[in-house]
Amino acid sequence: MISIFNVVLCAVLAVLFWTCIGFALGQRIFPQALALPLAPTLGWAVQNALALPVFFLLRFSQTNIAVMAILAIGISLAAIWRDAARQPTTALPWWAYAIAAVLALAPTLAILPKGTIGDGVALAGPMFDHAKLAMIDDMARMGLPPGNPFFGESGDRLPYYYLWYFGAAQFARGLGISGWEADAAMTWFSAFASLTLMMGLATWFAGRAAAAFWIGLLALGGSLRFPLWLLLGTERVNELLLPATGLAGWLFQASWVPQHLTAAASAVVAIFLIGRLETDLKEGAAFGHRRLLPAAALVLVVVAGFESSTWIGGVTLAVAAPAAGLVRLAQLAPERRLAFIGTCMIAAALAALVAFPFLHDQWIATSVRQSGFPIGIEPYEVLGPLFPASVRRFLDVPAFWVVLLVIEFPALVIAGTIALARSVRAEPDQQLRAMAAIFSALTLASLVVTWLVTSRLGEHNDLGWRAVLPAIFVLMVFAGVGLARWIAQRAYVAAGAALLGLLLALPDGIKLIAANAMSRPAPSAHAFAQAPELWAAVRAHTAPGERVANNPLYLADVTPWPVNISWALLANRRSCFAGRELTLAYVPLPDARREEINAKFIRVFAGQGSAEDVRDLAQTFHCRVVVVTPSDGAWRNDPFQATPIFHLVDMRPDRWKIYRAKDTEP
Repeated sequence: MISIFNVVLCAVLAVLFWTCIGFALGQRIFPQALALPLAPTLGWAVQNALALPVFFLLRFSQTNIAVMAILAIGISLAAIWRDAARQPTTALPWWAYAIAAVLALAPTLAILPKGTIGDGVALAGPMFDHAKLAMIDDMARMGLPPGNPFFGESGDRLPYYYLWYFGAAQFARGLGISGWEADAAMTWFSAFASLTLMMGLATWFAGRAAAAFWIGLLALGGSLRFPLWLLLGTERVNELLLPATGLAGWLFQASWVPQHLTAAASAVVAIFLIGRLETDLKEGAAFGHRRLLPAAALVLVVVAGFESSTWIGGVTLAVAAPAAGLVRLAQLAPERRLAFIGTCMIAAALAALVAFPFLHDQWIATSVRQSGFPIGIEPYEVLGPLFPASVRRFLDVPAFWVVLLVIEFPALVIAGTIALARSVRAEPDQQLRAMAAIFSALTLASLVVTWLVTSRLGEHNDLGWRAVLPAIFVLMVFAGVGLARWIAQRAYVAAGAALLGLLLALPDGIKLIAANAMSRPAPSAHAFAQAPELWAAVRAHTAPGERVANNPLYLADVTPWPVNISWALLANRRSCFAGRELTLAYVPLPDARREEINAKFIRVFAGQGSAEDVRDLAQTFHCRVVVVTPSDGAWRNDPFQATPIFHLVDMRPDRWKIYRAKDTEP
């Protein structure tokens, strides 16, 4: 089902590969103490932003992937060797990387199957969101540009920000591993890279290695809701506050949406690069080192952030970057401001040019959905039904800042805000003070977007849930800085208050880790354990580019929310309709049309489909192969057996029937 060896191999190669590239570039544009901690994120962003258009031109084959990787490593090692004489001044200690590597296992546990084949296999809740890893298998199998594995009617183009999945697909194709294995490895890498980024920045700002240790503990923090549930009861808490959503801390987001986590890390690096523009990077620095190299890196990091998350790299960074730019502009001497403005304008234009295919696809998808503009302005909903509806919307405005943020991020908001404000106002080192001011602009922009801007695509405010991530990064960095400094300075009141917030946050974090590691088997756990054999039989009758139809509700109870999970994880074939949940975000369909199609497929596999429905599967949705299982109503009342459009090509009693569309059918 999944090989732990393959996951470990992919994770190790990923961190070595992207760290090598990032360090070769970072040692020329970052302070030396930050070159290695920021290297995984920088290397991932630069390599993927450059490799994607290259592989649009070249065949996405194992040979080409290997050649490109060898070239990238060779150039990077040569650059590192050339600058080998440079020594870090305040390097992140080795134990910090070890802590980051271990902590990154916590979200990775959510991606691994639980149980044995004989007793059934269970999945953790975050696997609902990881069903989109079908994109990794599709790119590894079919190449680029990526097709849409979720739906057959609207063509093969995938209107989604898929760069993170492309990064995983390079390893899936290059190593010959499954998309599930590559997704698990990339989840670990994303968590590791984000932790080393925050640890490096915290150590740099604090001047103390202890800050890295506190980042490790802060990353494990969760919400105050869990202690409040124990104290007041779930019903009482839900009367005071709306139920918990995806607005959550590092551990939750690293488990559910590592692509957004990596985009947030890219946003932090991009803001840091804005702060490095028009900075003399070394004594006697050449013009290219002083301006062009950071600007070029900025372009690629911004592109990578946008192509991995429209909500963070597009919306949030679009607000934060101008704010950070204005702060940086005010810090510069008057004679350097014009050059800074020009550099920023050129970088923005180049980033928009490189990312234009994604921008175009997002715009077209929005138009096809016929759902209006994809984002709106609406304060984040906070308070529960205990408050009268007539005043709740007014109270929600301040409650976001003084209630929700404190409850969801008790270890970060107060301690991080105080430490950040102190760094902006009283940091004796001018460089650190200037960078703290720039990060404060990112934090405020991130929180304001979360507070006021909402997504109108789908059924949830995904924009608000993900836009908070850059602020979480910065507040975690400065909470770690504050704890390291306050303890060293014996400021026991401040340190005690920060530790109290951390202690209150840890129970929910421990609960999240336990949920990732141990999942209760669903009624379909045994059938899911046998699903690899089913999908191997389906692949034997399906060409790599053909589409498969199965019941969108098949094994839907394996995840907490229904999704066509066995197809997504195990089929390694495109679906002609993967289900309502998997077409909601990844297929540009009007709501009414999507619901109509969903009802049609459910009707057919329930054994209630008409001859016209079956014909639509073959002709309209391009279903070349159909798989029916005993859990489907169609097993007993089979509409495919009674039609001349499909013929039976494989059958295992009490396991499956596989039909294929006849070659003579148009």
